[in-house]
Amino acid sequence: MKENTQEFLFESINYKILLIGLAVIAVGFILMSGGGSDDPTVFNEEIFNFRRIRLAPTTVLIGFGITIYSILKTNKKA
Repeated sequence: MKENTQEFLFESINYKILLIGLAVIAVGFILMSGGGSDDPTVFNEEIFNFRRIRLAPTTVLIGFGITIYSILKTNKKA
């Protein structure tokens, strides 16, 4: 009789790195939020600050890089 063992596609370290990457992406999108105005006829210059223009997109791209690394990471097992 064969045992019914479930085999995962990745190792546990891959899933941990993947979750870290997803968390970094989420933080990047949270950093992008805000800067709007309550009155639609008034323009708010806060939308063009460093956090929304440079920091948040860079954080999202780093998160995507981490998730791609977690997918492509191979195990050292033979």
